[in-house]
Amino acid sequence: MADPTTRAGLPTPAPYVSPETRPFWSAAKAGRLVLPFCTGCGVAIWYPKAFCSACGSMHVDWREASGLATVYSHSHVHRGEGAYREAGSFVLALVDLDEGPRVLTNIVDIDPADVAIGQRVQVVFHDAGDEASLPRFAPMAPARAAAVHD
Repeated sequence: MADPTTRAGLPTPAPYVSPETRPFWSAAKAGRLVLPFCTGCGVAIWYPKAFCSACGSMHVDWREASGLATVYSHSHVHRGEGAYREAGSFVLALVDLDEGPRVLTNIVDIDPADVAIGQRVQVVFHDAGDEASLPRFAPMAPARAAAVHD
């Protein structure tokens, strides 16, 4: 069995925090996942920005998200590049947030061979310096995953 992917093995590069993305990164630093929602059409916006990609509105409202998602697709990376070169193997995935957006992320705290399409995951945060934490996703406990779907 391969070693589980853990947060200790992945680098946490500090993101660029712009005025438009500050609400997202500040909330992540506090352990909360927030998303901009368009006040015009109601869509949840990803990636965090100050305008709506769907209708072009410049009016967004930052709201707390559930932090729950479903694995849409994933890849087991055996050897990364750059900062990830020394990380060992890790999982890069697209997850569908319950609020709608599809997000590129890492799946952590699981053996990469055990990650599955359709698997329920929840957000976890890894410290990335003074201004931000990186949202990544870990498997939900089976009892919680079942309760969320009921």
